[in-house]
Amino acid sequence: MNKLTANELKTKGVSILDEILKDDHEATITVRGNNKYVVMDMERYSELRVQDLKAAYNEAMEAHAKGDYIEESVEDHIKRLDEEEI
Repeated sequence: MNKLTANELKTKGVSILDEILKDDHEATITVRGNNKYVVMDMERYSELRVQDLKAAYNEAMEAHAKGDYIEESVEDHIKRLDEEEI
């Protein structure tokens, strides 16, 4: 993963991101020598988002197949969620 400093981003603008992301899917922005942010193009972000949603769907389907779920009204569900936050 390529790295650039916050100062490079400040002085060169987003054009440096285009240059870096041309060769790599992600870039790390460092602030005072510490990794602070990760930047990626929208295509890569969309791919990761789809993977996350597929994983969540598969997890939900596995839980359903095991009977690991609760059937309740919307009101009861909200009440249970509020109680769990405590």
